Parts: sequence; C-alpha cells; structure tokens
Amino acid sequence: MFMSEDLQQLIDEAEKQIEFKLKEVDKNIDFNQWKVLEVFRKHKVSDYHFNDSTGYGYNDRGREVLDQVYAEVFGAEAAIVRPHFVSGTHTLNTALFGVLRPGDHLLFITGKPYDTLHNVIGKAGDGLGSLQDYGIHYDAVELQSDGTVDWEQVNEKINKNTKVIGIQRSRGYEWRSAFTVKEIKTMSEKVKSIKPELIVFVDNCYGEFTEKTEPTQAGADLIAGSLIKNPGGGIVSTGGYIAGRKEYVELASYRLTAPGIGGEVGAMLGTTRSIYQGLFLAPHFVGQALKGSIFAASMFEKIGFTTHPNWKDRRSDLIQAIQFDHSDQLISFVQSIQKASPVDAHVVPEPWDMPGYDHPVIMGAGTFIQGGSLELSADGPIRQPYIAYMQGGLTYSHCKYAVINAVRDMLYSVKT
Repeated sequence: MFMSEDLQQLIDEAEKQIEFKLKEVDKNIDFNQWKVLEVFRKHKVSDYHFNDSTGYGYNDRGREVLDQVYAEVFGAEAAIVRPHFVSGTHTLNTALFGVLRPGDHLLFITGKPYDTLHNVIGKAGDGLGSLQDYGIHYDAVELQSDGTVDWEQVNEKINKNTKVIGIQRSRGYEWRSAFTVKEIKTMSEKVKSIKPELIVFVDNCYGEFTEKTEPTQAGADLIAGSLIKNPGGGIVSTGGYIAGRKEYVELASYRLTAPGIGGEVGAMLGTTRSIYQGLFLAPHFVGQALKGSIFAASMFEKIGFTTHPNWKDRRSDLIQAIQFDHSDQLISFVQSIQKASPVDAHVVPEPWDMPGYDHPVIMGAGTFIQGGSLELSADGPIRQPYIAYMQGGLTYSHCKYAVINAVRDMLYSVKT
C-alpha cells in the first residue's frame, strides 16, 4: 500500500496514542483465553467429541458436552448450541417465543431493539406469526439523552402481565455506548426489585469476550447470540447459542425443535469440531477486532470525524461508529472497507432495501463466512445522521490496512 509521509505520520501518532489501550486488550484476551481453556480441560474435551451424528442425533456426546462447556464459559446453568439457528435474529426469536405466552408483556428497557427484530415483534393481526400476532404485548422505553435507562418510565410500563425485560447490549444502529456487564447487573437488580419474577433477557450479540464476565454472571436470566459473531471465532459457518437458567433454556429448546423433545436431538451436521475450536479461538480474535476498532477511532478522530466510542473509551461490544457529514462519505467509507477485504474486494457495494431493515442499507463485507461479523465488515443505514458501523477483524493488521485505506480515500476525496 502506498502511503504519503503525512499519512505515515498520522498512523505513527495513532499507534503511539493507543498503545496502552492495546495492552489492556491483551490482558483481557489472556483472561478469557485461560477461562475457556480451563473449561475445556475440566470437561475433558476429546477427539471423540468431534464425531458426527446422523438422523435424530440421539446420544451425541459431543453435542451434550458442548452445551455444558458453553454454559460454564458463560456462567449459566444451561445452554443450547446448535448449527440449526440460521442467524442471530432466529436465535433471539427462538428464545423469546420460548418464554413468552399469549397475554404476556415484553418490555425492552434499552430502547427499540435492532432493526431485524422489528418483524419478530410485529403487530397484532399481521399474519406473520410475530409475537404480537400471537397476542404477546410489546413496549419499549427509550433511553434518556445521556444513554441511560429511564427508570421512571420503566416503573410506569411494567404491569401485571409483564414477563420479560429485554436488554440490547450492543449499540446496534444507535449512537450510544454498548452496555457493560456492570451496567446490565444494575439493570437486572433494579427490575427484580420492582417485580422479582421478571425474566431478564439480553441480546448478547457482538458482546461476548469483550469483557471478563458475561450478562449471565451478572443477573441476566437468559442470553442469546450468533456463532458467526464473536463466539464462533471466525471459523464457524452457521449457528447460535442460548444460555441461562435451565428452565428457560429448556423452553427455548422446545421452540427450536418441538415440545417434549427440545435439546435431546439434533444431528450436528459435521459442525461440532469447528464450534468447539471457534469457541477456543474466540477470545483471541475478539481481542484483535477490539484493537482494530480502537485504531479506527484514533485515526478518524485525527482527520476530524466524530467517533463512538472514542479511542480511549471503555468497550463492551465490537462495533465502532463513525459519524459523517453526508451520505456520500458514509458510502465511500463502506466501499473502502470492501476494497480492503480478502474476498470480493473487486465488488462495489451500493445501498439497497435489505429485508428486515426500515431504510436502505449499505454493507461492505468481504468475508469467508457470509455475514460473519467477527470478520471485518462495515455497514450503515442511509439516514440522518450518517453513521457507519465498523465491526470485526480477525487480525489487527488487517484492520489497520482497511482503516488506512479508508482514511486515505477520505483524505483524497476531501482534497479534491
């Protein structure tokens, strides 16, 4: 890559600035890597656990131990980990339909959830089989201007039918910080003080291994996430996980398969080895992505753009948001990330009406796993304010290359 003297100086300044933050990430990598390793050793994970099963998948010991490993890594009573979950949205959908019944009330206290959940929630009589189509009521409490939970509104909206409190850990397409595990602990404690029987459900996508603990270790009753994001380690081709209290995980498993069958069946379709290995690799690759986000924040701040989080902020998800002045800059940024990809670098992404989203979205993702968000990608809805969301990166070096490429393109467009 050709770099001018000015650009090289900018890179050197950014790396010097963030040096101590990268060391903090390395310590987090060590903690989580050792935690996962100890769980593998405790459960005596062996080569025979990687054997495939067929048909119903009865007595698949590898699958059974995998569930136990996930549960312990996440500090939960139980877990179900399957390639049969087709996406994070499908996994969240399965968990919510598992614990909610007609007449129940679902309340998200961190604002309206991520765009792809809007159709899951739906509306009464929509005919789609959404939550509200089944008579499950829904409401959301918008966050306050400082990004914190509006507890006065939460108290007002919890009623006798409220059963599940939803928390979205990651920022999604919002200009806010991801919620830390400590903050989720406070939320869990407060909602339980209002109504102890409430089920605290956390969308954990993009958050796994960014901290030393997970929401299920801080009061959350149920969490869900995607294997093509953080816990898949960049090598799992599909799937998701649900973890938490045993009774709720079991109810979710009945939605995945059938009542009374649940997690007792399910041939793993040759995925068991990669799911184990992906979990083992995840702490390291999540750390690489975090380093890339910190570098991106520093670089774009230096050329005059606003980022969230900024380079020195604490992080609880992979996502780096960058605010641009107009849509052309957002589109240029995403296209620059695509050009720096190992796959489909020659493709030029354009905004389009993507299913599940309310606005045209542009996505740059030259990934080995389609939609693999632990691999480097960038996207954003074409709406004001014009914000691009960068996430992932299996190596810090790749993240640097892509960010430098984007900054160089941006500087060139500004000068011309």
